[in-house]
Amino acid sequence: MKKTALFIAAFCLWFLLVWPFHPISQRILWPDVFVGLGVALLITLVMREFSVQRFRRLINPVRYFWLVMYAFVFAYYLIKANLDMAFRIIHPSMPIKPGIVKVKTNLQTDTAITALANSITLTPGTLTVDVVDRNYLYVHWINVQTENEAEATHKILGRFEWFIKKIFE
Repeated sequence: MKKTALFIAAFCLWFLLVWPFHPISQRILWPDVFVGLGVALLITLVMREFSVQRFRRLINPVRYFWLVMYAFVFAYYLIKANLDMAFRIIHPSMPIKPGIVKVKTNLQTDTAITALANSITLTPGTLTVDVVDRNYLYVHWINVQTENEAEATHKILGRFEWFIKKIFE
């Protein structure tokens, strides 16, 4: 029932936006109508999991506040990591200790885990290699400071995970 209502709403919105009538004869332009039906069907297939509860979460202004705060935090750590990488590159002995560490996340949704993995990857010196069982991430770290899972989790995820949880969960 929800899918049918979504299809009808998408088609009606498209119909009103495009208004597929010939300007002189006022006859319906059937190719345009078929394109609209196809677009409405595509929207229905893509958005079938979308619900009113998700929509309420999407328009929650508190999430946008935390998103803006996260942008500042991410920018800080991005600049800090770039300066650290520049130091390691310029330093004559190139002080690196590369390795892959396993870190545990408490995030539950795919969107939140993806945002976390991308945040880690976008920060120079770290790269998310794999996500296992939705709870563990394998991260390539250019300067492994600890191999202890809890300590590595705190050092790598601690700066981003809290904000991402506020935004996406």
